[in-house]
Amino acid sequence: MDLNSASTVVLQVLTQATSQDTAVLKPAEEQLKQWETQPGFYSVLLNIFTNHTLDINVRWLAVLYFKHGIDRYWRRVAPHALSEEEKTTLRAGLITNFNEPINQIATQIAVLIAKVARLDCPRQWPELIPTLIESVKVQDDLRQHRALLTFYHVTKTLASKRLAADRKLFYDLASGIYNFACSLWNHHTDTFLQQVSSGSEAAILSSLERTLLSLKVLRKLTVNGFVEPHKNMEVMGFLHGIFVRLKQFLECSRNIGTDNVCRDRLEKTIILFTKVLLDFLDQHPFSFTPLIQRSLEFSVSYVFTEVGEGVTFERFIVQCMNLIKMIVKNYAYKPSKNFEDSSPETLEAHKIKMAFFTYPTLTEICRRLVSHYFLLTEEELTMWEEDPEGFTVEETGGDSWKYSLRPCTEVLFIDIFHEYNQTLTPVLLEMMQTLQGPTNVEDMNALLIKDAVYNAVGLAAYELFDSVDFDQWFKNQLLPELQVIHNRYKPLRRRVIWLIGQWISVKFKSDLRPMLYEAICNLLQDQDLVVRIETATTLKLTVDDFEFRTDQFLPYLETMFTLLFQLLQQVTECDTKMHVLHVLSCVIERVNVQIRPYVGCLVQYLPLLWKQSEEHNMLRCAILTTLIHLVQGLGADSKNLYPFLLPVIQLSTDVSQPPHVYLLEDGLELWLVTLENSPCVTPELLRIFQNMSPLLELSSENLRTCFKIINGYIFLSSTEFLQTYAVGLCQSFCELLKEITTEGQVQVLKVVENALKVNPILGPQMFQPILPYVFKGIIEGERYPVVMSTYLGVMGRVLLQNTSFFSSLLNEMAHKFNQEMDQLLGNMIEMWVDRMDNITQPERRKLSALALLSLLPSDNSVIQDKFCGIINISVEGLHDVMTEDPETGTYKDWP
Repeated sequence: MDLNSASTVVLQVLTQATSQDTAVLKPAEEQLKQWETQPGFYSVLLNIFTNHTLDINVRWLAVLYFKHGIDRYWRRVAPHALSEEEKTTLRAGLITNFNEPINQIATQIAVLIAKVARLDCPRQWPELIPTLIESVKVQDDLRQHRALLTFYHVTKTLASKRLAADRKLFYDLASGIYNFACSLWNHHTDTFLQQVSSGSEAAILSSLERTLLSLKVLRKLTVNGFVEPHKNMEVMGFLHGIFVRLKQFLECSRNIGTDNVCRDRLEKTIILFTKVLLDFLDQHPFSFTPLIQRSLEFSVSYVFTEVGEGVTFERFIVQCMNLIKMIVKNYAYKPSKNFEDSSPETLEAHKIKMAFFTYPTLTEICRRLVSHYFLLTEEELTMWEEDPEGFTVEETGGDSWKYSLRPCTEVLFIDIFHEYNQTLTPVLLEMMQTLQGPTNVEDMNALLIKDAVYNAVGLAAYELFDSVDFDQWFKNQLLPELQVIHNRYKPLRRRVIWLIGQWISVKFKSDLRPMLYEAICNLLQDQDLVVRIETATTLKLTVDDFEFRTDQFLPYLETMFTLLFQLLQQVTECDTKMHVLHVLSCVIERVNVQIRPYVGCLVQYLPLLWKQSEEHNMLRCAILTTLIHLVQGLGADSKNLYPFLLPVIQLSTDVSQPPHVYLLEDGLELWLVTLENSPCVTPELLRIFQNMSPLLELSSENLRTCFKIINGYIFLSSTEFLQTYAVGLCQSFCELLKEITTEGQVQVLKVVENALKVNPILGPQMFQPILPYVFKGIIEGERYPVVMSTYLGVMGRVLLQNTSFFSSLLNEMAHKFNQEMDQLLGNMIEMWVDRMDNITQPERRKLSALALLSLLPSDNSVIQDKFCGIINISVEGLHDVMTEDPETGTYKDWP
């Protein structure tokens, strides 16, 4: 492709490809696709996206096509790979000028340079890193920033490579440039700190952006660039220096407004400091040992003392808590039960931890977590009032504990309490003691403190097992608090029922459950929606518990089910509906057939909910789960649900429908339980089987369920089913047997065996194409015992139940093997007798013995020659299947 003549043409087509008109867009895209493999095309793209006078959209598209081309054609072994000459030209052109004015395009160029570096640096592109280092030194702000951006993306990409040779190259690179990277970062950091007090907002933002990028480079070099980083003075110097810089940056936040771009960049930089520490601790726990003391001192002072007031922000607090948690929980720092078996490094780290976590420190952390971080905030209480369902989702872990403050504080509390429970248990018990009796509803602060303490007692339930008489506390303190109906007491009603849910599986006397069920019935009628949702959660935990007794629960079943159904109708958020549905499903599963009198309302509502949830596949998954338990509870009566049930199964298991990605597993389970509980196969239920063939082609982890479904149809209505679907099913099985695992082969053949068992006349005819495969496996002595056993089971059915078909099969196989029928029959009997021990199931051993015995009346000399072998295995089989009747002392045949 000639550059001069091609540039105009390619530019024109790229312009057309940015059009909103599909009539213009589609041909342009097709033309660009054809050019992808043309020599010189990427050189033209490079000229276009580096020409700043052209339209931004056209340049953007040129960058994207160039980037995709790297993925497809840059490797030497790729089809239509770029020539080495063109790649040399492109590499040189990419790093000629770092002057891209558009941020988004500059980022894309940096990413594509990094993609090339991943494949070519340093061997084919040794000049890349030196060029970047020189470019980040220039005084031109734009060029310096773009070079630094590229430097970061290249470092990030090279750090992600995992092969040993690539790791060695990155170690060499890190050693060579680490000193420069540190100097660069310190320079930009000092510049920023100077400008905070005297510079303009634009200057502050510019230097802060460079500080952030240079720190990102250092993060990758520090975490991924050294095998034993603690032996490198520069690395440890940088890490120790982070704490000084963090204090400086936190103090800078006092001088930067709370609502501007600079503030956002400043907070991102502060968080990046903590990420360096967290990543380093994760990857190099023993190298982190010299930093344990300082990390704990820094984090605890900013999070649990007045030092942090006015400078900390939520995400920073979360990161500090994560740092404390990772140090407390780190297995590298935990000595063995026998201290002498622990490494010196572990003992050193453990010693530092123990020296830091003194009684006063632990007590202060515990009290501060409970009395400060566990308190419901004004924002949370406002959200409770204005968006109760949203509040519930947030409270139940809508965000990851790593990023959200409340879950993070709770996880930290659990981990510290577990690690130091002997020290902290008396502290928490003392806090409980001060809160005995009812709390004044006018004292909101006292109510919130009690809520926080109860939260701690719930989180530490397993640790407090031996220290709290929960049964007495439930009767004397918690139950009366649930009966306080004042509106201001609702945080405590909700917390108490949550607390009981945490203790249910820990320590809760079975005799008290009726009292709890009574309380749950009352709370499910509470005026507050959050209280009702929390009560539903505790109900689920209660019925899920292994000490659950149906007889205790049945007197409350109708009331609870009715109230849960009303709650399901009232809530509007998808997540909340899913949650309530899971509670209903759990109740239905535990009481099973006892649910039948009460499900009418739910049965009528689910079709409407299914229709409303068309855009919410996860809610539909919850509906499918509910239907599974509903069908199991209704048994044969579930046939009345078919007008709704069968279309749901049809959609969920149709691989041509996009929702199947989410619904397939539950849809197959629902299909199976529907068959298991069906009194007969209706035409509509039979018609759904059209979905099965594509499912078998997927060969996914759902195959086992598919085989169970097929067996269900065979046992329910073998004749009609086989006549309708056996031909296609047999074809699918033949394809599966070519590529499936040994276990899968057994599953396929068990289906065939069941078909022969249920329908000995039609079965062999319908699965005739598979039987030669089975016969061949027996003759050749299949080496896997389980497969051989299944082969013999299938052939035993044919031989015993359809002799004429066996004869025709023997004749067919004799032609295939080019042998006499008698010779082939003799070989088969000999192999059968020899491999009888492969069969472990008594029923199948009995079947094989009977099948071979059925040959003995023949006067065929080959069969007569095998007489002793057949009789021998038959006697052995008889011993296997005979059982002694304890009443009469006689033996009888195994059923």
